[in-house]
Amino acid sequence: MTPYEALRSRAAWIDLSGRGQIRATGEDRARLLHAMSTNDVNRLPENRGLYAFFLTAQGRIIADANMYNLGDSLWLDTEAETREKLLAHLDKYIIADDVTLDDETERWAVVSVEGPESPEVLAALGIEIPRTPLEILPWNDGFAVRIAATGPEGVRIFLPAGGKPALVARLGELGILQATSEDARLVRLEHGRPRYGEDISERYLVQETQILSAVSFNKGCYLGQEIVERIRSRGQVHRLLTPVRIRTANAPAPGTKLRSGDKDAGEITSAVFSPALNETVGLAYLRTESSAKGSRFSVGEAEEAYVP
Repeated sequence: MTPYEALRSRAAWIDLSGRGQIRATGEDRARLLHAMSTNDVNRLPENRGLYAFFLTAQGRIIADANMYNLGDSLWLDTEAETREKLLAHLDKYIIADDVTLDDETERWAVVSVEGPESPEVLAALGIEIPRTPLEILPWNDGFAVRIAATGPEGVRIFLPAGGKPALVARLGELGILQATSEDARLVRLEHGRPRYGEDISERYLVQETQILSAVSFNKGCYLGQEIVERIRSRGQVHRLLTPVRIRTANAPAPGTKLRSGDKDAGEITSAVFSPALNETVGLAYLRTESSAKGSRFSVGEAEEAYVP
C-alpha cells in the first residue's frame, strides 16, 4: 500500500510543522480576536476549536486559521504563507489592549494522522483521542485536536519540536506511513477541500468560498462584517467555489477557463489527476448559475468537466 492509498483508505501521517503557530495571551485576547475574525470567539469553550477567516475592511479574505482555546491562551494555526501577514495584521489593531502575540512556529512540531481509520490507528499509541470535531485534549507536553485537512477524519498533534523524532519513530513502528504534501493535496482535492493560498485568497469574499461554518451571523461587529452582512441580506454572489472533475489525465493549470457553450462559466484554482478516480479532480470558481450538481463544461479543445 502506498502512502496515497493509505491516506485514502486507512491512515497516514503528514508533517505540518511548516504551518504558522501564533499564541495570543492577555486578558483582552478573546475580545481582540472576536473583533478581527468572522467566527464567535467569545463563545468558544475551553478545549474546543473553531475555523475562521480574517478580512479586510472591504470584506476580502486575507487569511484563515484554526483557533484553539487552550484556557490560558488562544492559539492560531494558520497556513505558512499567511503567518507573517496575519501576525502583522492583528498587531496593527492592538492599541491599548492587554494582548501579546507570540510567533511560536519554530518551537512546535505538528504531525497530523489522517484517513478513515486514523482515530483507531492512533489509539494504539495509548493516548486518549478527541471524540468530536475540533475537540482538544492534552498530549504529553502538547495537545491533540480532532481535525483533518484532507478529508473528514484526522487527529492533529502539537508537540515541542524536540519530541517529533520519537513520535515519528512510534508511528513507524505502528506501520503508519508518511504521506507527502503531494499525496495530501491529491486526497484533499478528491474530497473537494480548498486551501488558503491556492483556492482562497484576498481576491475573494466569504460567501464565494461556500465555507459558512467559518462565519457567525449572530455575533457583534468585526472587521469586514458590513460586506458579509450586505451579501447575506441580498442573498447572492456571482461566483462560488465548487469541486469539479475533468475527464482527462492532464490536469489544467490554475486560471484555466471553463466554458458553457460560448460563454465563460468559471476558472480553475487547482487540479490534479486522481489515479483512484481515473480523472482529474479540482476546484473552480463557477458562475452561480453554473455551479449546480451535474453542470457540464468544456475545457480547452476537447476535454469535458462537470460538477460531481
